[in-house]
Amino acid sequence: MTAGRATARALMIQGTGSDVGKSVLCAGLIRLLAKRGHRVLPFKPQNMSNNAAVTTEGGEIGRAQALQARAAGVAPSVHMNPVLLKPQGDRSAQVVVQGRMQGQDDARAYLQRKRSLWPFVAESFAKLQREADFIIVEGAGSPAEANLRANDIANMGFALRAGVPVVLVGDIERGGVIAGLVGTAALLEPEEHALVAGYVINKFRGDAGLFDDGLRIITQRTGWRSFGILPHLAAVSRLPAEDTLSLDAAGKPGEGIVIAVPRLPHIANFDDFDPLRQQEGVKLVFVPPGEPLPGDAALVILPGSKATIADLKAFRAQGWDIDLAAHLRRGGRVLGICAGYQMLGRRVADPNGIEGTPESIDGLGLLDVETVLTGEKALTEVSGIERFSGETVRGYEMHVGVTTGPDAQRPLLRLGGRHDGAVSPDGRVAGCYLHGLFGSDAFRRAWLEQLSGRQIVAGDYEAGVDRALDELATAIERHLDVDSLMAAAR
Repeated sequence: MTAGRATARALMIQGTGSDVGKSVLCAGLIRLLAKRGHRVLPFKPQNMSNNAAVTTEGGEIGRAQALQARAAGVAPSVHMNPVLLKPQGDRSAQVVVQGRMQGQDDARAYLQRKRSLWPFVAESFAKLQREADFIIVEGAGSPAEANLRANDIANMGFALRAGVPVVLVGDIERGGVIAGLVGTAALLEPEEHALVAGYVINKFRGDAGLFDDGLRIITQRTGWRSFGILPHLAAVSRLPAEDTLSLDAAGKPGEGIVIAVPRLPHIANFDDFDPLRQQEGVKLVFVPPGEPLPGDAALVILPGSKATIADLKAFRAQGWDIDLAAHLRRGGRVLGICAGYQMLGRRVADPNGIEGTPESIDGLGLLDVETVLTGEKALTEVSGIERFSGETVRGYEMHVGVTTGPDAQRPLLRLGGRHDGAVSPDGRVAGCYLHGLFGSDAFRRAWLEQLSGRQIVAGDYEAGVDRALDELATAIERHLDVDSLMAAAR
C-alpha cells in the first residue's frame, strides 16, 4: 500500500446483465494494475454461485473473486466476497456471510435478511480499503433490476453507500447492447445515473470501427462516455468459469478420450474440469438433461453438487443410472467428486435436513460406502498423493458429510496423515472429496495414460491460467482507455 494512504481508490464494474464479462474485466484490470506496481484487491459485496473457493481463513467465496485475487498476486480472503448465495433449488439458497454458512433462505426471506447484511459488507470493504491502493469492485446481475432496488447491496445500493463510481459493461455478442445500455440508463434513479462514469463494450468480433455510430447513439442517449471496445478474446476460455451459463459452450469438439460429465441441476465447483477441457487429446462433454450419457465415453465423472439428494433423484429421472450401468458393462470407468462420490455409494442420509427436508435415499450402489450429511462443513486446502500412481495432488475440500464403508478401506488419496475416497474392488469405480485434483499435471497425465493406454503430454495448467490473465491485461491496455478508467476511481 502506498505510504500514508488511509483508504484505497475504488471503481465498480457493473453490467447490463449476467455473463456479460464483468468478472473477466475485473480480473484483467486487476492483473494490469498489479503489473503496474499497485497493491490492488478484488471485492464483490454479494455473489450468487455454486462455484466457490476456499480462503486463507478457512472460509469460502465465489470462484471469480479467488481468480481475481490470483490476478492481484494475493491470497483469497473472505472479505473479498462477504455475502455468497449458493442456490439449493429454484427458490432457496444457502447464505454464506464472511465465509461461514448462516443458514438458508427462500427468495422472500432473503430480501428481508439483506437489511442485516450491510454492516458485514461495509466491514469487509473497509478492511480492504486499508490494505490497498485500488479496489476493483464487481457488481452482480444488473442495476436495471429496479424490483430489487430495496435494500440492494450488490449494485447501486452498494455504490451509493460507499461512494464508488461505476463503469457499465455491455455484451455485444449476445445482441441488443445499445438497448441494454440505454435501457439501463432509463431505469436508474438520478443519483445512480450520476455515479456512472462511462461504459465498455465487450466481446466485439471484427472491425470495431463499424460500431462508431453505436457508440455515438449510446453516448447521446445516456450522457455517458465510452471507455472503449474490448474484442472477443480467446484467452477468456482458458480461465476458470463461475457461471453455469458458461457450461453451454464448455464441451470441446474434436477427437480424443471422451470424458462425460452429467450436467446436474445443482452442479457445483465445475471448474474441477477446466484442466480436462483444455487438455490435448481429451474430448470433454457436459451432458445436458434430456440426452443420454455418450456410449463412447471412456470415463464418466459425477461432479460436485449443492444438493446431493435432489441431484441424485434428478440423475435417476434422466435415466442416467441405466446409462451408467451400461457404461460399466462396456468396460468404462467412473469417478465421483464430492457429492458425486456420495452418490456412488449405497446410501445418502440427511437426518437433520442439511439440504432441506430430512430424508434418506439409496445411492447408485457402485461403491460399498454410505454417507451421512452433517452440519459441520469441511473447508480446507489440502495436498497429498494419489495412491495408485503415486503422483502428487492438491486442491481443496468443501463438503458436508462423512462417508464410511468397506470400499473406503481402499482409499483413492492419501492427504497428509489421512486417507480420502474409495475404490471398488475391480478398480473401475472411484470417488473422493478433493476438488481440483485434475489441476495437478502429473496426476492428470498418469490418470489419462491409464485410461487410454497411450502416452499423454499434460502441459502446465496453472501456468496457462497466468498466461491467460496476462493476455487479458495486455488486451485491456491496448483497447480500453485505462488511464481514464482509473482516473474515474475515487
